[in-house]
Amino acid sequence: MAETMRAWQLARPGPLDETLSLSNTVPKPSANDLKAGQILIRTLSAGLNPVDYKLPGSGTLAKLILPFPKTPGLDVAGEVVAVGTGAEASVGDHVLGRCDPKRAGGALAEFTVLDADGFAVIPKDVDSDEAGGAGTAALTELQAIAPYVKPGDKIFINGGSGGTGTYGVQIAKLLGCHVTTTCSAEKAPLVKELGADVIIDYKTEDVEARLKQEGQVFKLALDNNGNNWTQRYQNCHNYLTPDGAFVLVGADVSGPEIAAMAMASILPGFLGGGKRKFVPFLAKNNKTDLNQLAEWMSQKKLKTIIEKSFEFEEVAEAYAHLKKGSSKGKVVVRVAKQ
Repeated sequence: MAETMRAWQLARPGPLDETLSLSNTVPKPSANDLKAGQILIRTLSAGLNPVDYKLPGSGTLAKLILPFPKTPGLDVAGEVVAVGTGAEASVGDHVLGRCDPKRAGGALAEFTVLDADGFAVIPKDVDSDEAGGAGTAALTELQAIAPYVKPGDKIFINGGSGGTGTYGVQIAKLLGCHVTTTCSAEKAPLVKELGADVIIDYKTEDVEARLKQEGQVFKLALDNNGNNWTQRYQNCHNYLTPDGAFVLVGADVSGPEIAAMAMASILPGFLGGGKRKFVPFLAKNNKTDLNQLAEWMSQKKLKTIIEKSFEFEEVAEAYAHLKKGSSKGKVVVRVAKQ
């Protein structure tokens, strides 16, 4: 009889609070299941992201993309217990990783399979909660910033204090950029500590008016807040350089939003589109990028800001907390002891 493990599972497409449950009888992946380059890890920590519940709750799109039952969670840290042929890791190594979002297996399980391009080895003294939170959010910010900037460029990050933005501020500074970002006055000290050069309190200031005063000096506008992004994109020419880009992260996974992003990408300004390059962004697993994140974390140059951590049995409560919004950093689940 096949070994089993504990794992959280979504039984079917739909709202997470209606479909999520903890099962004790999920088949445990074995070394024999591993393909070339893959590894099997004992999960230590998992980081939660809004896409974990947005995509399964997206109706027809979820049915087309996702297998069910599905274990949620993309971001993970763990200890290698088995390796496939040619895998760039050894049994006993610690890794940070990102699960394939289209597969049934996910991070919120006692054991997880990671593809060759979905993990990076980290020193064992790197905190597993910090490593577990990094995958999607840190990878997103690295891939959304690095292609569009060079050292010395000015960039604007909308939402610098959340689970994604806290990585974005740090990564932009590591890439040599001057960073202007938004957050509330309450979170400003944290964002300043992470390296932000200019902080705009979105609760008390008109953000777009403030940016317009600066003139067309920003090479990149990175929008981590998907709400009402269309207006921000329409106005970004007031502060982006002519060759600058507006990169959107975190938009809702819905038909109308996807259609709006498609139109923004295609339509020229005189037909109602924007006057600057529009980039709807989704992170992709990339070995080089994950290795870069692992290197920065091992050097203590990049850290995960953990807003709150939960135990494995508290995953439902953890998602309820995440859905409230306005987190100061990441929400992390401790699956096992390091």
